[in-house]
Amino acid sequence: MQLTPVDNITPAIDSSRKERPDNHDQATPSRTAYTIKEMPEDLRPRERLEYVGAGALSAAELLAIVLRTGGRGENVIRQAERLLTEFNGLPGLAHASFEELTKTRGVGKAKVTQIKAALELGRRLLLAAPLERDKIQSPSDVANLLMLEMGMLEREQVRVVLLDTKNNVQRTPVVYSGSLNAAVIRVGEIFTEAVRANSASLIVVHNHPSGDPTPSPEDVQVTKQIVAAGKLLQIDVLDHLIITRDKYVSLKERRLGFD
Repeated sequence: MQLTPVDNITPAIDSSRKERPDNHDQATPSRTAYTIKEMPEDLRPRERLEYVGAGALSAAELLAIVLRTGGRGENVIRQAERLLTEFNGLPGLAHASFEELTKTRGVGKAKVTQIKAALELGRRLLLAAPLERDKIQSPSDVANLLMLEMGMLEREQVRVVLLDTKNNVQRTPVVYSGSLNAAVIRVGEIFTEAVRANSASLIVVHNHPSGDPTPSPEDVQVTKQIVAAGKLLQIDVLDHLIITRDKYVSLKERRLGFD
């Protein structure tokens, strides 16, 4: 694009002679990154996935494949990198709401739908995978079992991990789903499923949507009540865990609510 003066005060020149402007008088569009098509083929995410496998790709490259296209002045890889930075990685993207993501520059409803669908498929695959985690030997085993499923919830949920005499997991039923930041645990409901399953012991688990797993005084008090009820029913209450998306607290380890 050639720049032309807007004022009319210009020196007279021979109209038959046309001067060629210097290169610095021409506006050159700035470029922040190559488009995907301009990248060498062995650096493009789709081609790399085909050649070296999905496991060799970075999170940004995998996300770029999901997004498919970039935005104005930004190729899809740069857009994926920016999203991961703004939301603190894949866990942040998974935790972000639909509305939060659509407010991000260059990301509309279609792309948010693609992101959410891909993350949900990954979550379901992990839940369905036959991982060797059905035997509970420590609080971390419980956290690994339920953190993925409960850590992202926006409302409090209470579950019990039902165990047989060898600490193998029988089931992990939901016994209560509460309003945001407020769950009322009824002690009787904690043991209903345990009695039906003839469980030898159980572990209580609930989440804190706030992201802070610190036990409240109410958490400690209800733990005491649950432990006492378990003794009457001859069902051992082994622990009470509070989990968030990336942390957990064992009340048993902290000696809160347990003698």
